[in-house]
Amino acid sequence: MTTIRANCPSCGDVQLRPNDLTVRVCSDDESGAYTFRCPDCDMPVAKDASRRIVDLLVGSGVRMQVWRLPAELRERPAGPSLQPDDLLDFHLHLQTDDWFDELNRSVTESLHREAPERP
Repeated sequence: MTTIRANCPSCGDVQLRPNDLTVRVCSDDESGAYTFRCPDCDMPVAKDASRRIVDLLVGSGVRMQVWRLPAELRERPAGPSLQPDDLLDFHLHLQTDDWFDELNRSVTESLHREAPERP
């Protein structure tokens, strides 16, 4: 049986089996990490892992999860940036009883102004 030694920040070196760990690899930037729950203190632990460490762990039978960066990171917002006065206005809207209706009306009007006219 394969035994893997890892380091818990609280307990130091611990012995794990392959099914005690998970390797996570980002398909967008190929960064890797491994995670486990410490068998001594039960704390979750996550550590960065080089490609070499990822290959060694997966080769030892550790399951691998592939994930992607959130799409929002690739988005570039349009329009003016948020200003302190915008935040203050929003706070003042939240103090009124009809804040949600007012906010909904404002957003709807804004969307209609920005929508291109159709021929």
